Amino acid sequence: MSRSPRARMSVLAVTTVFAAAALALPARADHRPSGDALPAVPPRAETPTLHDDDAGGNADADDPAIWRNAAAPDRSLVIATAKEGGLRAYDLDARPVQSIPAPPATGDGEAPGRFNNVDLVQRLRLSTGEADLAVTSDRGHDQLRFYRIDRDRAGGPLTDVTDPDAPTVFAKDQAEVDEQRTAYGLATWTDPSSGKGYALVSRRERTSIALLELLPAADGKVTYRKVRTLDLPDTFRLPDGTSWSPCAEPGELPQVEGMVVDPADGTLYAGQEDVGIWRMSADLTGTPKLIDKVREYGVPGTYDEQTEECTLGDDPGYGGTKLTADVEGLTLVTESDGDGYVLASSQGDNTFAAYDRERGDDNEYEGSFRVTPAGPTLDGSEECDGAAALHAPLGSKYPNGLLVVQDGHDAPGDADRPSTNFKFVDLGKVLDSLD
Repeated sequence: MSRSPRARMSVLAVTTVFAAAALALPARADHRPSGDALPAVPPRAETPTLHDDDAGGNADADDPAIWRNAAAPDRSLVIATAKEGGLRAYDLDARPVQSIPAPPATGDGEAPGRFNNVDLVQRLRLSTGEADLAVTSDRGHDQLRFYRIDRDRAGGPLTDVTDPDAPTVFAKDQAEVDEQRTAYGLATWTDPSSGKGYALVSRRERTSIALLELLPAADGKVTYRKVRTLDLPDTFRLPDGTSWSPCAEPGELPQVEGMVVDPADGTLYAGQEDVGIWRMSADLTGTPKLIDKVREYGVPGTYDEQTEECTLGDDPGYGGTKLTADVEGLTLVTESDGDGYVLASSQGDNTFAAYDRERGDDNEYEGSFRVTPAGPTLDGSEECDGAAALHAPLGSKYPNGLLVVQDGHDAPGDADRPSTNFKFVDLGKVLDSLD
């Protein structure tokens, strides 16, 4: 999510094993160039601006995914969420192909659909055969929604195949849905040993992550069942023996949004926005490990209810050096030799950090970059929420792959309304900047 003036403060205790895992993270020297010295990578294209208007609803760009058309790579798609504005599909020129509205409110006083994150599942077995699916988290209704991808279907490539009886993800009743502590971040995973498809879903204003098995329903529809949940810490033991929680509005815990699964070994990377990046098994077994922390980690803060902001104290120096809160979009770059990167949006300083994806190498930091303007009419990316990378040929436009990043401040924007969109970046230039 874009940073709000409301910071977050968690108030509950955590298990000893998680606190110990966080404390064990060693301090690292800062080998990253500062400020404008970072490599600058310009976008090649951008989608039309999204904002609140009568035609498009409360549209706000958030999270993208890249679907590769194996038969015709230059006809691949970028599928992206627009929150209350629903779901968008774009071609590789960043032109709109299809717009799907979010579901309406189901009753008086209830929230409408709000699509937060999106990811893809390849060749999921349905009752009508295999299909590629776009999966979205509907924060408004605390559900997942599913869209079959058929590139040349008349009327648009996306068809809603959500089982009408699909359950809520976290909420026990409508009252809990109305509180909007609902399905938030999302990553998909296919277990190669069983062929089963899963979604990992985080919970808004909570530290929970749920593992959901994706299941076929009647008539080609899709539903899911919860397998297990895992709660990350909300309080952390610092090296000086004190406890620390990220500052926030009372009752809000440090949530996770950006997530990605490495299919090579079933490793889930999860960005706890005000804390750092966790690594764990995608089946949510075992002990998560905090592989890097935000700079603000350990900094005390006091929440002011009148300003809805935090007053921060002195920095004790326990934080990281590569990420500035919030940690947002996480995505994976895979290479043919097995190497590659985990990319993370460092939203607080408008940069992207890259980590080695090899678990045995302890996800060593490999460098950072910015997405900067390509000219007077094509700006860069600021306060990036979601990101998606695909390291595969995508026709003549992106022969070395594509990186799509959300821009939280599209320019030139509208002074009276938030202006957001998505930037399309040549992944080859990103990889060159990290060499």
